[in-house]
Amino acid sequence: MDRKYDLCIIGGAGHVGLPVGVAFANGGVKTALFDINKISLQQIQGGKFPFKEIGGDEALQSALKSGNLSTVDSPEVIAQSKFVLVVLGTPIDENLSPQFDGILRAIDRYINYFQDDHIIILRSTVYPGTTEKIQNYFREKGKNVQVTFCPERITQGHAIEEIKVLPQIVSAFDEDALKKVSDLFRKITKANIISVKPIEAELAKLFTNAWRYIKFSVANQFFMIAQEHDLDYESIERAMKEDYKRNQDLPSPGLTAGPCLLKDTMQLAAFTNNSFMLGHAAMLVNQGFVNDMIRLLKREYAKELKEKTLGILGMAFKADSDDHRDSLSYKIQKIAHVECKKVLCSDPYIKDPDFVSKDHVLENSDIVILAAPHEEYSHINPKDHPRIKFVDVWNFWKKPRENAQSS
Repeated sequence: MDRKYDLCIIGGAGHVGLPVGVAFANGGVKTALFDINKISLQQIQGGKFPFKEIGGDEALQSALKSGNLSTVDSPEVIAQSKFVLVVLGTPIDENLSPQFDGILRAIDRYINYFQDDHIIILRSTVYPGTTEKIQNYFREKGKNVQVTFCPERITQGHAIEEIKVLPQIVSAFDEDALKKVSDLFRKITKANIISVKPIEAELAKLFTNAWRYIKFSVANQFFMIAQEHDLDYESIERAMKEDYKRNQDLPSPGLTAGPCLLKDTMQLAAFTNNSFMLGHAAMLVNQGFVNDMIRLLKREYAKELKEKTLGILGMAFKADSDDHRDSLSYKIQKIAHVECKKVLCSDPYIKDPDFVSKDHVLENSDIVILAAPHEEYSHINPKDHPRIKFVDVWNFWKKPRENAQSS
């Protein structure tokens, strides 16, 4: 059946859907970005990414100029497309258990627009077995669609450049669907197309993010051990890494946060009936990193901390990002509100009426915590502010381009 579009992306204005949609459009795929966020769609139609993405605006404008990219806020576009890429995952609830409700509600909402010959591509991270669950759910609804899972693997903010060079994992329940999605993804990357079973693809994505989360926790635990004994971790890290290849993969310490790493590690823990002890330990370390920062301040200032103003520079979950989802900066803010007299927050990329400027933080704080090492802060010289106690776990002002830990 001939259709108006080759591909429809449900959730096409978001951090996952928009970059891959732009990549497909620039690869010659007639693509429709379907989203209910009309404000973001208007920005996209005007050639602007609604969030920070390196090279995003240029790639978007090229895609729009080609005529291969459209923005749509009506679900009729689903029926007009050959492939339907769904950007809805399985988040975790307050008990750290996966939630299927969101993705099932979306299917129910648009069920009348799905056609029997549709190929559905799940792109967001999902709990193991979700692809099969969704395939069976469509069958129960009388829809003979083919459900596949092809996970995104990019670093947020670098999607446009990474999609072109990273291998793409594809999976399906039959050879026909597998060939079709493989051919589709070959249009956006020159890297390998890796074919596996759906549950293997689901676990590959979860294992990847859990592995990164655990690696960061090791660095953070080492850092906390050194801090507890009043030792210079930077010196220890240099001794470990300098001209010693075996330790080069040890990341530097820092706030490990974002919408993926913790969530995916906890999904894996739930899948193992909470026997994933490494994952739980990593969560305790990475989430406890903030508590340890405040604990050390309390040890240094004792009761005087209650009279101090604490400033937080960077509320995004990672450097040079405008995404505050699951940012540990807000955990610092909550704890500091209890332990300090006043808390000031600042971020150049996040709009919040309660935030103040960087200069206001520097002028009015007794203690400043660098939570997200934005490049904009590299021009700050702590020596110019001798009355301020700076907390820089990133060692950013000595190494301003150190990679941030994030999903």
